[in-house]
Amino acid sequence: MNGYLLILILSVVIASFAQILLKKSAEKTYDSPIKEYLNLYVICGYGMMFISMFITVFAYRGLDFSNVPVIESLGYVVVMFLSYLFFGEKITWRKLIGMVVILCGIFVYYR
Repeated sequence: MNGYLLILILSVVIASFAQILLKKSAEKTYDSPIKEYLNLYVICGYGMMFISMFITVFAYRGLDFSNVPVIESLGYVVVMFLSYLFFGEKITWRKLIGMVVILCGIFVYYR
């Protein structure tokens, strides 16, 4: 397996955790707009997105440009599981079917 592919998967996982942090921030109510946009969850979430962007750009060095969107779609699967773990969101049959379709698409692409 290409090391750059693993780096890209790491980037997807970091971006997924960043989305969870931003969602956690969105669940809270704040008494001022400044606190709404400048709190620890938002700052860390956008910081992680920023780091993920640089890791993705680095991964482009060793990957075909057509591979990156395929791997980026793993983010949907990771976010679904993280939402289940951190927010207790239910994983419905529709979500499972969507996840299977995404994973099958990735599998077919790399076969």
